[in-house]
Amino acid sequence: MLRDSQIIFIFPMVTSSMREPTFWALTVLASGPHHGYGLIREADRLSGGRVRLQPGTLYATLDRLGAEGLVELDREEIVDGRARRYYRLTDRGATALDAEAARLRASADAARTQLAARKGFGAATA
Repeated sequence: MLRDSQIIFIFPMVTSSMREPTFWALTVLASGPHHGYGLIREADRLSGGRVRLQPGTLYATLDRLGAEGLVELDREEIVDGRARRYYRLTDRGATALDAEAARLRASADAARTQLAARKGFGAATA
C-alpha cells in the first residue's frame, strides 16, 4: 500500500506564452553564440526593426534564462578592456523555443482560418 509521500502525480506541463524579449533572445541564439550587443542588433534585424531590446531588459532576460537552463555562458572575451560575454542556447532552450514557435503558428493559423471564414475577406487578401 502506498502512503501519501509515495504517491507521484504527473501533470502535463502547462506552457504559457513567452515574453517577447525571451522569444527574440532565444531566436537569435538558435543560430549560434552571441554577445549582448550582437543579440540586440540581430533581434532588430530579424524582427524587421519591430523589436528593439534594451540592454537592461536583455541582461535581466539572459540572467533569468540562465537560471532556467535555457541559455548558458559560451565564453568571455576582453575587448577594449571590457568583458564581452557570449551566450548560447541549450538543448532545453531549443525545445522551449520550438514549443513557442509551434504555439505562435497555431494561434496565427486559427486567426487566419477565422478571417478566411469572414465573407469576402480571404479572397481579397489571398
